[in-house]
Amino acid sequence: MVEWKKLGDCIKSLKTGLNPRKNFVLNSDGSNNYYITVRELDYWRICPTNKTDKVDDNAIKIINNRSNLEVGDVLFSGTGTIGRTALISEPPINWNIKEGVYTIKPKNDILNSRFLIELLHSNILINKINENTVGDPIRSIPMKNMVQIEIPLPSISEQERIVGILDTFTASIDNLKEQIAQRRKQFEYYRDKLLDLEGKEGVEMKTLGEVCEMERGVRVVKKDLQEEGVIPVYQNSLTPLGYYEKSNYPKNTTFVICAGAAGEVGYSKVDFWAADDCTCIVCPISISSRYVYYHLMVKQHLLKAQVRKASVPRLSKDVIAKQQVFIPSLQEQQRIVDILDKFEASIQNLEAQLSQREKQYEYYRNKLLTFEE
Repeated sequence: MVEWKKLGDCIKSLKTGLNPRKNFVLNSDGSNNYYITVRELDYWRICPTNKTDKVDDNAIKIINNRSNLEVGDVLFSGTGTIGRTALISEPPINWNIKEGVYTIKPKNDILNSRFLIELLHSNILINKINENTVGDPIRSIPMKNMVQIEIPLPSISEQERIVGILDTFTASIDNLKEQIAQRRKQFEYYRDKLLDLEGKEGVEMKTLGEVCEMERGVRVVKKDLQEEGVIPVYQNSLTPLGYYEKSNYPKNTTFVICAGAAGEVGYSKVDFWAADDCTCIVCPISISSRYVYYHLMVKQHLLKAQVRKASVPRLSKDVIAKQQVFIPSLQEQQRIVDILDKFEASIQNLEAQLSQREKQYEYYRNKLLTFEE
């Protein structure tokens, strides 16, 4: 039998970071340190981006007086998006955490940091954490509740054995993610190169509106949609709003989202319903819709740059119509499409492998971490 203990009995401390308030200012002059929030916690790693806020050296000292970050600590998001984690694997020189990100310091002789992270993502701990959250609409788990949660505590050697098994899965997952990232870079390089047809013989430069029709979709009543089906409905996102009984556009049609996720370019391989926040691009027989799709993907950043900022971001279909595209022969269009489709298929195959491996990992993690009380 595995012993169960309160988390508070297995750790040295549970602390949190600090919000600015009157203590410091975000992104002030001389701010060269990352201000880590839930967004930057990525299971094992802390992953700041160019959108991560920054603070100066004095703020780092002020925050660390409260958080007291050290190598081996486990970070846990206790507010908002509850349950994201990271492991501090090297001295935190140029970053610290906001309030609501907890610092958990395991007692190393009885609780392995990596084992704790795996536990925090297991079904059994997720359920216990959810039972102890408070607040509406913003949920949080108070630190006083967090330390009362009971966790299974096998021997350190057994914890290390379990972590070792799961590490084989995470290494495979990381490898697949790296392969996908590299393949995407290759795809984008060849896509941009193949579609740069300036000065090529027999190639015309046209605006999209000169060669294709820009058609706005038709509103559909949400109550008429189904949760499952074969005819997806696209409205303000590339994620289907639902499914409908009929379509208004055929498969192999390129469309652009014009509200919400405005500027996103989509291509449907099945018949679909375009709602009124979609602009569909109807191509003549001399132009491949798939070719237009790839061309617009290159220009997606230009479309997004012209989105009108409002409570609901919007993109005019006139902006889409004014996008310039190179028009080679239909045969050349198809040659380019075939090459790029092979890249996409390769990426999708890797993504399918990744999804399968992640499901295997979750299965074995929950199986290994389910202990009878």
